[in-house]
Amino acid sequence: MSLNSIVIAGAGHAGVQVAVSLRQEGFAGRISLVNDEPWLPYQRPPLSKAFLLGKIDASAMQFRSEAFYAEQRIELLADRGTAIDRQNRRLVLASGAALDYDHLVLATGAHNRPLNVPGAELAGVFGVKTRLDAETIAPLLKTAKRVVVIGAGFIGLEFAAVAAAEGAAVEVLELGERPMARAVSPQMSALFRAAHESWGVHFNFRCGVSEIEGDNGKAVAVITADGRRLPADLVVYGIGVIPNVSLALEAGLNIDNGIRVNSSLLTSDPNISALGDAAAFPCVQNGEQPTRLESVQNAVDQGKLIAARLVGKPAPYTALPWFWTDQGTLKLQIAGLALCAENYVTLGDPATRQISVLCFRGEQLLAVESCGRVGDHMAARKILSRPPALTPAVAAAPGFDLKEWEVANR
Repeated sequence: MSLNSIVIAGAGHAGVQVAVSLRQEGFAGRISLVNDEPWLPYQRPPLSKAFLLGKIDASAMQFRSEAFYAEQRIELLADRGTAIDRQNRRLVLASGAALDYDHLVLATGAHNRPLNVPGAELAGVFGVKTRLDAETIAPLLKTAKRVVVIGAGFIGLEFAAVAAAEGAAVEVLELGERPMARAVSPQMSALFRAAHESWGVHFNFRCGVSEIEGDNGKAVAVITADGRRLPADLVVYGIGVIPNVSLALEAGLNIDNGIRVNSSLLTSDPNISALGDAAAFPCVQNGEQPTRLESVQNAVDQGKLIAARLVGKPAPYTALPWFWTDQGTLKLQIAGLALCAENYVTLGDPATRQISVLCFRGEQLLAVESCGRVGDHMAARKILSRPPALTPAVAAAPGFDLKEWEVANR
């Protein structure tokens, strides 16, 4: 069937990439991009860092200018999808309008996992997910003397570093035993813990929250599960996200920790694709298990793949996952997935805050985490994109250099 009308629900990294790539691939039909926020589509990573610090303004976060969408004939709609009529191939919008589609792309993203404790609704308690969140927090951060951060994942620690840089006393509460425990090795956790502590951040591990105490409707303290009272002018939480699947679920599409898609990123309806934070795909690097990745790389690469398929160039999704986080003066870059890592080889000296941790399962290299070693990260992406060859014994040899090994083993 020839496609004349493609509707994209969601205008984050994934949705915008599909629209842009469709035009780059030569698609000449109608493209409708449904954006459920009141401003031009924008990048989210700077929200918890540069934007909060005032280093960049809102216009610098925009993917493209308003003129670009007009020139490329990408119809940008400030609206939200509320129902999919699969039989008639129509997306019903919150405004009451409806869009007919030949193919629908669900790029619905994810929302913050809510903080389910008494007092979470008080003023001064925030997640950081949208531009509105960041714009509301930024002026409060200028005057906050005591900040409590709930969750020591990427977002929580990015914000903690910003708050410490602004002069606040920062307490981080984390249920786990170390920072970023679900994402990085113990070695990298230790480096980032030491760095944050040197910036004045105080960690509370194996520590839950029982309630947020308020006064006149505003948060004034966090009560920990073990009964301590931590005064707070500002409370920010980052305890994970939940994929936005309600639109797909109500339409009867298969759901499993996200909108289930096949290796071509098609849902259980051949007229509907899904991608990005909302989609669970068979991940080559995770043994073809349904996997949901929250990363810019994943959203962009999946957007390009869907656009190519829609113009007649199908291919399975096999892109290598990679991630990054900027915290204070440090940049952490990760190539690959270390979900099942058992043993590690560390290159560099943690005292310099410049190391790479090679994560292995048995003899197989799964991922490389690099802090302050950009060359290692770039080499790791090349190495992990080829059949595995680097072993722990080789990597642990005195004088081993990852970049040199990559060049010698192409």
